[in-house]
Amino acid sequence: MDLRQMTTSTVDEAVGRSHRADPVTGAAGGPAGNARLTAWTGAVLFVLLAVEGVTILDIRGLITWHVVVGVLLIPPALLKTASTGWRIVRYYTGSGPYRKAGPPPTPLRVIGPLVVVATFAVLASGVALVLIGPEASRHPLLGMGGRGLDAVTVHKATFVVWLLVTAPHVLGRLVPALRLMAPSRAAAVPGGSWRGGVILLTLAVAAVAAVIVLGAVGPWQFLGGGDH
Repeated sequence: MDLRQMTTSTVDEAVGRSHRADPVTGAAGGPAGNARLTAWTGAVLFVLLAVEGVTILDIRGLITWHVVVGVLLIPPALLKTASTGWRIVRYYTGSGPYRKAGPPPTPLRVIGPLVVVATFAVLASGVALVLIGPEASRHPLLGMGGRGLDAVTVHKATFVVWLLVTAPHVLGRLVPALRLMAPSRAAAVPGGSWRGGVILLTLAVAAVAAVIVLGAVGPWQFLGGGDH
């Protein structure tokens, strides 16, 4: 496939003019069920990320919300990585239904690993900031160009990288995900209760983790978030 064909197929799928035909197999729905689990988990992440984006507008005043939502993001991010990872493994190990469904467009396959790495880099660096506290977070980790690179700067840098690689991923998958989430399509794929249960369990784990981390937010609240 040449560059023009690849671009056309990617755009067509992104805007809903074409879509992969995911076979329905087994009690969990096979590729079709996997696609819907990924889509719903992505929707949860999309909402949480929108809220997190609002907290960035007033990071000093909303530092507690920023931290809580950041921790809430981790379990759904792990679930989405697991669901897409399962599809990748099944495809490359020769599973008939997953081979029939086919891979995502090449550009999304290329940036996919970058999205995963950048996502967990920004989340991990954010959790690290909470755990080490505002004072230690400003101590240089290493020198670069005569200037110290501290943990706050690392978190900001990972966020910028995450934004650059995630934006095209979201644009490419938003419409297909909305199609998969349509009620008329859900009824034809078994395993809906199982998928809903997995997502609810993931959110419960996220809530518990957020409550645990809340105890470490105190120093950041006192400093009003500093320059984070």
